[in-house]
Amino acid sequence: MLNRILDHFEEWLIAFLMGAATVVIFAAVLHRFLSGIPYVQELTIRIDVSWAQELCIYMFVWMAKFGAAYGVRHGTHVGVDVFVRMLPKEKAKYLIIFGLLAGALFTGIVGTLGARFVWENGFHYAFFHRFGIDTGDVPEGPTSPDLEIPTWIAYSCVPLGS
Repeated sequence: MLNRILDHFEEWLIAFLMGAATVVIFAAVLHRFLSGIPYVQELTIRIDVSWAQELCIYMFVWMAKFGAAYGVRHGTHVGVDVFVRMLPKEKAKYLIIFGLLAGALFTGIVGTLGARFVWENGFHYAFFHRFGIDTGDVPEGPTSPDLEIPTWIAYSCVPLGS
């Protein structure tokens, strides 16, 4: 049951991120094009879309991270198994088990390091501040240049997708 909910959540999240990023990029390109037309330029010059590129980068990073996790669970992730297919089945199973364990270890390490990075990049401040814990000398953390959101939000795709 939980696996089905997670699968559908990931499918919807990936589809939303791809679609929304496409719409944002299209709007930014259209804005750039319209800004070159003499009489329309005066209207479009007032609209700031400098944030569009940064938002799309974050959206595609989130989409790629969750897409990779979805692909791994469904066995559609890109893999090199030429050598494994050449081995007899009795020996291939040990290599497959090793590969799965190595993948799980890698994912655990990346997820743990990502969670620590997000925590130290400002999530700890947001957490403490949200629950009324004294933040003391804890730094608030950096913000992104165009969107001006805390960077821990953008980077949290690493531990969440892992």
